[in-house]
Amino acid sequence: MFTKIRQSITVREAFSLVQPDLQEVEREISVESVASVEAITTINQYLQAGGGKRLRPALLLLVSRLFGPSNECARKLAAVVEMIHTATLVHDDVIDLAKTRRGRPSPNVVWGNHTSVLAGDWLYMQAFQVALRERNFHILDVLISLTQMMVEGELLQLERLHRIDVSEADYMELVDRKTASLFSACASLGAVAGGASDESESQLADFAWNLGMAFQLVDDILDFTSSEKILGKPAGNDLREGKVTLPMIYALDKATPEEREAVRTVIHDGSYEQVPFMRVLQILKNYGAVEKAYDRAHTFTEKSRSIIAGFAPSAAQRSLTAIVELVTERSS
Repeated sequence: MFTKIRQSITVREAFSLVQPDLQEVEREISVESVASVEAITTINQYLQAGGGKRLRPALLLLVSRLFGPSNECARKLAAVVEMIHTATLVHDDVIDLAKTRRGRPSPNVVWGNHTSVLAGDWLYMQAFQVALRERNFHILDVLISLTQMMVEGELLQLERLHRIDVSEADYMELVDRKTASLFSACASLGAVAGGASDESESQLADFAWNLGMAFQLVDDILDFTSSEKILGKPAGNDLREGKVTLPMIYALDKATPEEREAVRTVIHDGSYEQVPFMRVLQILKNYGAVEKAYDRAHTFTEKSRSIIAGFAPSAAQRSLTAIVELVTERSS
């Protein structure tokens, strides 16, 4: 209990360093989300009101603060990465036929698939419009490479959907493209905004890539172990949607034919009607799959922690270290 309380205080302190900047980022997103077509503006406002951890913009802002005081470029780019992240969520919900997002009906449920996809496209382009104003080719290069990586990741996920023969290497490739690449880009852009050297930018991109890998692994573990109230979406949702994530990959590697068939049934049905969710949790427990997945996540956080420890002690450096701990220990 003491560890949990101490952890929450550390995280609060981590974000407090850039809280005024994050408020400016929110205002920037609000202004930049207004379109000439009312439907797009309405969807964007709905998405922003849904909240979120704002971990990615905070990461960018804190990396920038490693090299000096807050600046306008960092705040603009923080808004850009959050807009891109939000656009990917809109597209993901359409592809996954999701019903909820952060405890509310997802945009595709409220406005339909066609309108939601176009709103996501608009948000992508608006993010690039904001980034373009910085007149920095390196920034655009980072963002274009990022967008290509994420789209390729989504296509690879579609190819592997509803399959139980997904390998750990397949899974890691998806996490790299869909999550870690965005974390890495946030750190690169923060370093650019702070005027860092190429070497420092590269180190911080590696720091954030490992952080992003750990973040997604823990996210996928929590999909099995957390509650719908905490997650903002039904527990066990990934498997229901046909996604075999790391805990299940570890379990399937040792599972009996009957257990494999039970998992295949959930994926085929898209529900837990024939095979209860508790049966799936028991399969994971039989092979220590959750613990093994946590161990794998910790290898990434350890790498991330060792990289950030190489930077000079400062409030920003301590905050980034705290975020590393947050990612592994979080419950939602």
